[in-house]
Amino acid sequence: MHVKINDNIILVGTAHISRESIEEVKQVIEEYKPDIVAVELCKKRYNAIVNKDKWENTPVSNLLKSNNAYLLLAQTFLSSIQRKLGKEYGVEPGSEMIAAMEEAEKHGLKVALVDRDISVTLKRAWRKMGFREKLKLTWEFLKAIVGYDEEEINELDLKELMDQDVISKLMEEFREIAPSVSNVLIYERDRYIAKKILDESKKGRVVAVIGAGHLKGIQKQLEKNKKIDVNIKELEYVPEKRFSILKTIGYIIPVVFAVLIIYIYLFGGWMQALDALKWWILINGGLSALGALIARGHPFSVITAFFAAPITSLNPAIAAGWVAGYVEFKMHKPMVKDFKQLSKLDNLRDFWNNRVIRLLMVVALANLGSMIGTFIAIWYIGSLGINL
Repeated sequence: MHVKINDNIILVGTAHISRESIEEVKQVIEEYKPDIVAVELCKKRYNAIVNKDKWENTPVSNLLKSNNAYLLLAQTFLSSIQRKLGKEYGVEPGSEMIAAMEEAEKHGLKVALVDRDISVTLKRAWRKMGFREKLKLTWEFLKAIVGYDEEEINELDLKELMDQDVISKLMEEFREIAPSVSNVLIYERDRYIAKKILDESKKGRVVAVIGAGHLKGIQKQLEKNKKIDVNIKELEYVPEKRFSILKTIGYIIPVVFAVLIIYIYLFGGWMQALDALKWWILINGGLSALGALIARGHPFSVITAFFAAPITSLNPAIAAGWVAGYVEFKMHKPMVKDFKQLSKLDNLRDFWNNRVIRLLMVVALANLGSMIGTFIAIWYIGSLGINL
């Protein structure tokens, strides 16, 4: 659907998997003959649509870093769902944005990218989240990846999804998991995009192609008055890292571990101290290795995770998943075809057989196993000390 705000601004609300949206975008541009076509894309999302081979240029170091592993897995997984839904209608995700840009080129019109950088949005959201929300989000995501259910995807209410763009639908799901960041994900974006559209309208007549899920919010902002009270630089600012519980725990664990071992040695002797060390290695290393095994990593990657986790857990600067991931990269080096296949993954078998995904899974699950193992091992060693 489209809404005329004034003589200079027309909003077109679209769904990213709708053929009707493509036709409406073309029709509105043809009918209103704007000077500028604004699209709800940032530079990174624009590149992701027009340059589908971007994965081939991804540095391997980006795949090994634990934070990137979760982000890249999420990006690939969600893109897969979006493609699967789009196939139901015979439409590639983002086709309506491509259509808008093609129409603009055909008529010699300027294209304006009016969305905030997706990495800024995600970083601002991440900084807003509390420790429990981060854990919950990580858990829900890993459940979705490991328990990827094709039948469940097929049973999704596609008509409901057509009422809003897929990004907005996912944002709503995200808000349920981490309610504290809903302002960043929804309200901030509405205000940011509205301000960008308003600024473009001062240069000429604008047709803005936006996700249907943002239509009402952006419309409300634009209809307030001619001047939207939004500081673009402020909304593009990523706050400095605040006090991090996880980082603090990372530095406390080596101290707690050393104190426990010394205590057990002083009050129980060498044998008790060695027994505590044994359990530290078995629990921490075992759960990290289990993570790498679930990811279907190479046997050497599993073994590496086992021996790396007890050591890396005592060093906040490095993670077991990075080490296991490096070995996985050497044993199952991703090929160019694996990177190209990332834009075509449709089912669980494709995911598990792709070497890039397997590498990401080894990094992510080995890290997760090591983190869980660290807390369990510390608790168990502590109980040994109490029972002396």
